[in-house]
Amino acid sequence: MIDCVPTMSGMRLQHLPSFIRKTSPGDEYMLEGLCLQAERAKRASAIIFNTFYELESDLLDALSSVFPPCYGVGPFKLLEKESDESVEFIKSNLWKEENTCLKWLESKPKSSVIYVNFGSTTVMSHQYLLEFCWGLAKSNCPFLWIIRPDLVDGKSVVLPPEFLEETSSRGMLASWCPQEQVLNHPSIGGFLTHSGWNSTIESISSGVPMICWPFFADQLTNCWSCCHKWEIGMELDTDVKREEVSKLVIELMNGDKGKEMRTNAIDLKNKAEKACTSPFGSSIVNLGKVIHLLQGSPSN
Repeated sequence: MIDCVPTMSGMRLQHLPSFIRKTSPGDEYMLEGLCLQAERAKRASAIIFNTFYELESDLLDALSSVFPPCYGVGPFKLLEKESDESVEFIKSNLWKEENTCLKWLESKPKSSVIYVNFGSTTVMSHQYLLEFCWGLAKSNCPFLWIIRPDLVDGKSVVLPPEFLEETSSRGMLASWCPQEQVLNHPSIGGFLTHSGWNSTIESISSGVPMICWPFFADQLTNCWSCCHKWEIGMELDTDVKREEVSKLVIELMNGDKGKEMRTNAIDLKNKAEKACTSPFGSSIVNLGKVIHLLQGSPSN
């Protein structure tokens, strides 16, 4: 247990970013780079974050006591909807989207599908892939699973024919998808995620609770926040087992804890939308402060 991190009392060592926990000689380069960026950040006029004040007011206030003013001006996906001009061409995806899954989702009941996506870069062993396969199968819940061609470390993705046959009537596989549209689809009831910040804040913006399987870096801390601060997530053990996958999916989709987390997630969604609503939403106001600051600063 670690109690020295402001606003994160009760955090465990395992939830600190992975590069901070390195102890072998030569492993400290990431930490040195982070320290360098922190020193540079102190010379900024302001720092902006893809979050909103109502979600992380304690953290933003703590950072602002050490660094220049820190502003939550997100979630970006909600903030862009307030824009007079379309910014739809600006995307952060590293893979080509497949839209066929949206049509498939139309055939499923409300809040019945668990969406599974481990992000653009996370990789896993073939054994872990099998554990997820059979965990999803055992849960008997409909699922949309995004499986990138490079998801398995050093190997091609090969799914067991028995798994494909058993889940053909309730499972959908795709290589990528328009995540924002998927998370906002009425049939989605939960998100099995690697806990990257983009996925986390998009899930919050959509009011979707999560099962968190963090891999490295900030994903570990994001997972802790979801599970312990905001109570919108449940953590899956790093050494994933099919029995635990099935258990958590069933609890998330049909259990009492899942219902509580969904209620909490919808509450945060409403707060996020309010933060991005003109003219008095906190993110709208903060964005105005940043623009005013830039307009009053000399050009570089």
